[in-house]
Amino acid sequence: MNLLDNFQRYIRRNELAAPEDFILLTVSGGVDSMVMLSLFVRSGYRVGVAHCNFQLRGVESEEDEELVRREAEKYGVPWYNKRFDTKGEMERTGESMEMAARRLRYAWFDELSREHGYTVVAIAHHIDDSIETFFINLLRGTGLRGLTGITTHAGKLIRPLMFASRKDILEYAVAQHIPYREDSSNRSTKYLRNKIRLGLVPRIKEISPKFTDLMRQNIGRLTDAQLFINHGIQRIREEVITTENGIDTIHIDRIDRAFPLNFVIFELLNSTYSFKGDVSDALVRALEQNSGTGKRFYSKSHVAYIDRGRIMVTPIPADDPCQVQVEAGAPRCYCGNSVLYFELRDIDDIQGFGVPEHIAQVDADKLKYPLTVRRWQEGDWFIPYGMSGRKKVSDYLIDHKVPLPEKARQFVLLSGDEIVWLVGRRIDDRYRLTAETENVLRITKEII
Repeated sequence: MNLLDNFQRYIRRNELAAPEDFILLTVSGGVDSMVMLSLFVRSGYRVGVAHCNFQLRGVESEEDEELVRREAEKYGVPWYNKRFDTKGEMERTGESMEMAARRLRYAWFDELSREHGYTVVAIAHHIDDSIETFFINLLRGTGLRGLTGITTHAGKLIRPLMFASRKDILEYAVAQHIPYREDSSNRSTKYLRNKIRLGLVPRIKEISPKFTDLMRQNIGRLTDAQLFINHGIQRIREEVITTENGIDTIHIDRIDRAFPLNFVIFELLNSTYSFKGDVSDALVRALEQNSGTGKRFYSKSHVAYIDRGRIMVTPIPADDPCQVQVEAGAPRCYCGNSVLYFELRDIDDIQGFGVPEHIAQVDADKLKYPLTVRRWQEGDWFIPYGMSGRKKVSDYLIDHKVPLPEKARQFVLLSGDEIVWLVGRRIDDRYRLTAETENVLRITKEII
């Protein structure tokens, strides 16, 4: 396989970049991005290099940065480096490491593009990354859209190595004597992606040696199927959704009875308003059981409710409490721009009581279900962990200098009428873990 010829052919066939484009290459120092840098330079494109140092791996991060600097200077192309306080950002927002790093880097790429006139931003994902994403989504539960892997391009973002496998890229790096760094975290099976890469995929390849090529074809077909569905859903959307006074109405009786109703409703709610699959499923169950009166279902930007057999959708009003119920055993719920994951554990499995603010560990046996998640309200109070007296939520937020926009997004988790957790900040002392605790509910907040 001639990687350079295939690279140039792939870009032309998919119209990823034109000769006049100014392309910002995102280069970590790993083999994928270092090979991408070589291919773009050898192909004669005008490029610059952006390197993100997330300062998460000590000396390794510094060595990555130095390698990228040397290579950019060797090729004579502009290079930009930024060091991020990733851990500080995680503590501030409650995001996972992956989410925080993603948001930080893409915001910086946009900034560089505006400042220096880059017309395209290139990411070095390849087909094996897409296959891993397929399995991650499959294991977490997904619709067809989640099985289409990683897109080749989105706006000004392109992924010009999606035709190549990890093996192809490594062989090119060796043949061309391209230096690269190996991220030690890639060998850790702590992460689901690595478990799939190091454990699941090699076992499948023992059964099917042509697995990568077959999956490339499968993902291509699934992507085509999703594009076909998107076109069909757009036609259905035009026929069944009306808008009046800022409220969208989905007329269920206008959906062809030959279509799978659950699937059509999910596609309408997800593609138009970003509702998650389990929220859509709950809404459909309520619709089928005629039990939806008064219930409200939320995405991060919209609220839906049922009215006389129709689904009404509107942007979330500023004064909406965004109140949802959490039944025992529920794996997650959504609140504003966040998702809360619930995990029941035995106290013996808890390695430490000290956790970051975006994680709460509470005595599960003290909880009364269903739990309630909602925005905080004036008059709410709790007993902050480590204290013995009541404190109003409003006073707590003022004392901790929480900005007004964050106050508006502040949620509370309640058991009955008692606050269990001021979400992302402090648990209530009444629900703390003690020597008598046997079962623990661990709750993790992540930004979505």
